[in-house]
Amino acid sequence: MSLRFTKMHGLGNDFVVIDGRAPDFELDVARVRAIGDRYRGVGFDQLLTIEPARDPSCAFYYGIWNTDGSLAGQCGNGVRCVAAWLYRAGLMSMGDEARLESPSGPVSVKLLTATRVSVDMGEPDFDPKASHFDGGAPTIGVTLGQSPGPLAGTVVEFGVVSMGNPHAVVTVDDLRDPMLETVGPALTTHPRFADGVNAGFVHKLARDHLQLRVHERGAGWTQACGTGACAAMAVLHQRGEVDDSVQVDLPGGSLRIDWAGPGHTLWMTGPATFVFEGEWLDMDLSD
Repeated sequence: MSLRFTKMHGLGNDFVVIDGRAPDFELDVARVRAIGDRYRGVGFDQLLTIEPARDPSCAFYYGIWNTDGSLAGQCGNGVRCVAAWLYRAGLMSMGDEARLESPSGPVSVKLLTATRVSVDMGEPDFDPKASHFDGGAPTIGVTLGQSPGPLAGTVVEFGVVSMGNPHAVVTVDDLRDPMLETVGPALTTHPRFADGVNAGFVHKLARDHLQLRVHERGAGWTQACGTGACAAMAVLHQRGEVDDSVQVDLPGGSLRIDWAGPGHTLWMTGPATFVFEGEWLDMDLSD
């Protein structure tokens, strides 16, 4: 069986987008992993499925799969691509605000241009329980490694916040520090996060300007992470370190994050880019 798909990206955070609105649509872990293989498949950071909404207040539902076949609760760059895909398919109009259903709940999107979208990401949740973290405060330090090992005794301080998926935000002086290559994966898989966590490393340039790298659970280092940019801004805003509107620079480009603080929802604005369309021809996945 063949499967039509669209390849897209948001600041280099790349996606395979599949129309899953047909009643007989099915997708399993083996196929997700095969499509996600960058050498033998198509390759992606996440696979997005566009499906009929479960919630009658929403226009469509979108599912999110990581390259390892695991499911994700939210993807900021991905929802922008979903909105742009819906516009190209004639299912949204320019200037529209639509309510879409994500695995973690409804989100609203505004189509600013054919390839630029603002997304209401909801209010950041600083309760550690929302990130399935067994800590009791918003800023926490954990020891990453045990002796012997490269991180033996290394204590990392971070802020915990959920943007529909869990984030640990670490402030650093230098994003080029080689230690991050080890700390990122170790924090992402730390056992105190029951479901893993997205590890964001943020460097503050000014009150309205941040730099960020993110090691995503289930995907690794990415060119951009929309929810990670939201999380970094939210954690620093909670500490009083940034303004209500911030530019966040990631390896793949920049996002604008706007948040007025508790009691308000957070908005993310950025691009969505089409790359190509194709057809996946199923093969024997046991090969």
